[in-house]
Amino acid sequence: MADYYAGIDLGTTATKAVVFNQQGDVLYQVSQEYPMFHPQPEWSTQNPQDLLKATNDCIVDILSRFDLCFISFSAAMQSLILVDENHQALTDCMIWADNRAADIADKLKHTTTGQRFYDITGIPIHSFSPMTKIAWLKEHEPALLASAHKLISAKEYIWYHLTHEYTIDTTLASGTGLIDIHSLQWSEEILNYLSIQKTQLSIIVKSTHRAYCKQYGLELVSGGGDGILANLGSGAITPDKMALTIGTSGAVRVVSSQPFIDSQMRTQCYHLFNTEYLKLGAVNNGAVVLQWLKNNILESSASYHELFEKAEQVPVGSEGLLFVPYILGERAPIWDAKAKGIMIGLDMQHTQGHIIRASMEGILFGLRQIAEVLVPQKEILSNMTLMVSGGFAKSNFWLQMTADIFQMKVEVSNTIESSAWGAVLFGFKSFEIEFQNDIENELTFYPNTEYSLVYQQGFERFKNAYKQFQNIALV
Repeated sequence: MADYYAGIDLGTTATKAVVFNQQGDVLYQVSQEYPMFHPQPEWSTQNPQDLLKATNDCIVDILSRFDLCFISFSAAMQSLILVDENHQALTDCMIWADNRAADIADKLKHTTTGQRFYDITGIPIHSFSPMTKIAWLKEHEPALLASAHKLISAKEYIWYHLTHEYTIDTTLASGTGLIDIHSLQWSEEILNYLSIQKTQLSIIVKSTHRAYCKQYGLELVSGGGDGILANLGSGAITPDKMALTIGTSGAVRVVSSQPFIDSQMRTQCYHLFNTEYLKLGAVNNGAVVLQWLKNNILESSASYHELFEKAEQVPVGSEGLLFVPYILGERAPIWDAKAKGIMIGLDMQHTQGHIIRASMEGILFGLRQIAEVLVPQKEILSNMTLMVSGGFAKSNFWLQMTADIFQMKVEVSNTIESSAWGAVLFGFKSFEIEFQNDIENELTFYPNTEYSLVYQQGFERFKNAYKQFQNIALV
């Protein structure tokens, strides 16, 4: 049997294939980017064919270089595609950042029905979820919704075209807002509310489920949602560890031994495996904020490394400049799809470096706010280890800033490709391949206590800013 294993990570802006050996060393990786479209205000979509082509291109590339035992999948969550009986897409892929259902979600959220749906699913009533996207289609495109053969995610679309079966793993299904998190079955009550049939949805399977791909002569493993797999791949599966991921979006996640339902509907709950779950909060505004800043505001051709060098010259706290980076609305913990970005304290002394640093600090303040909801006991939180993954883990400057803002020890595992590695770990379980997921820490960052007060003051300003500005009418 081949000693090479691949994890394919179907992301928001690119698909990435990563080849590992049995010890988790990254031997090779390749990625294919694709665009995001905004055909109308609040809409965020992708072309399903772009996603399929990128995946196939990555598979062809790695198979030309390695004799693989299997390929397992990681995927961005909360997407929706309608397909017809010929398995062709009837719609573009509505991704997690699509806010067209904001009004519908806001109305439902404040009803007893909305609260009950959250209690059933552990997924807040917000436009990011496939449940509210389907509710939008029910109101605006009822004939299209009724005629759809299947309502599926981007991963299910690709999985069908590779295996000719419609299945969805429990981790991905638990993020749809359509399953009972307590039973891990589709909720008949919610399906009836949406006027859809169970036959329009995929069959729920375990993350170890596999199917044979005739096109490539290879076994494929279902894997799971990228955030869940990041916990698994980074080793953050014990109560003393918290996972932090920043890619296009961002998330903070902690393992729970039972489904976690927050009384204020601030958090999400996903299935991990067996009787383990994740309680988490995800933000819309991760590294996409820096991409927006670089391309739309600074209009800079500089690399991110060069931008970070400018930020590094700026004192901690950005000399009073505060940026609340809600440029895509926001999910946890405020769950306001209509939230806007707020910049406070701008004056003549501030430079590009200040704006860049304030943006980085603002992203981390938003994630720290989630951490304090998940673990409100400060003495417990401060003694936990923050296991980080995602593209931001390539920047030591940003990692040290993370330790300073969270005032927690930060560890980077020997593979920052934790979602792809997590997918491979499910592949090992599926094939009963013995393995040891002994995560070696490549880098460790300790918080600078002298920065604690400055960042605590900035954090309090951050939280108060949204409260003060959320009701101001924006024309």
